[in-house]
Amino acid sequence: MTVCVAVSVDDGIVFAADSAATLLTVDANGRSAVANVYRHGNKVFNLCRGLPICAMTAGMGSIGRAPIHALAKDFRLRLAPGQEYEVDPKNYSIEKIVIDARKFLFEDRYRKLAAPPPPPHSLEFWIGGFSTGAEQPELWKINLVNGECAAPENVRPVGDCGLNWGGQPDPINRLLIGFAQATGVALLEAGVAPEQLPNLLSVIQAKTQAPLVVPAMPIQDAIELADFLVDMTKKFFRFYPGADVVGGETDIAVVTRHEKFKWIKRKHYYRTDLNPTELDHV
Repeated sequence: MTVCVAVSVDDGIVFAADSAATLLTVDANGRSAVANVYRHGNKVFNLCRGLPICAMTAGMGSIGRAPIHALAKDFRLRLAPGQEYEVDPKNYSIEKIVIDARKFLFEDRYRKLAAPPPPPHSLEFWIGGFSTGAEQPELWKINLVNGECAAPENVRPVGDCGLNWGGQPDPINRLLIGFAQATGVALLEAGVAPEQLPNLLSVIQAKTQAPLVVPAMPIQDAIELADFLVDMTKKFFRFYPGADVVGGETDIAVVTRHEKFKWIKRKHYYRTDLNPTELDHV
């Protein structure tokens, strides 16, 4: 399980995610249960070295036997000069990179599995940054659900600032929107007519949501906000009954127009002082 957060402001986009990786087992009746929770998963990725582009993921930790973080690196290799999805550093668009990422993850990898995973399963793959010549960033989302993968969604068009989150959204929903995911179900059980529910939830949200992001927010404040939301979610699940499905260290990366891609917080499975020539590979 996961929490991942993207904070989009005029300065750039902050990407933050926890490190928990949940191993599920499925019994003969199709019921799933948590077998283990590992604490060192990688969910934030540098897709194009030297360019203001970043990706992050939530949901399935692998496609077949290939971990998502390894597939992100495979895709990065295919974005190199002379390769299948070559990116021209002087003339590229985030949209084209997202379209190619969907083709690679869904068409080239998922659909060629000998035995696709049984439902329910889902994968979120977020890509954001600055296209050539753009002064504001944009954010896209690829959503693979139970074997279906629609066209990528432009969740933050150029110039549209705000917060996006995925994985286990309920703690952030409660804090920022003002109510839990189950609120709609509770209202229906209380007698609200189904056709009235969307408007009712919109009215409630208009009164309860917390607007924490403005376009002029400095990137350092956006970093601290993303860090806070991930940390809050980790602590929520620490005390919530059941497995601790959100946890581990928080990885944070930032893309800005001039500084390009920068790691802010990054765990390593190796000591950097013993590997001085190594780069941050994710």
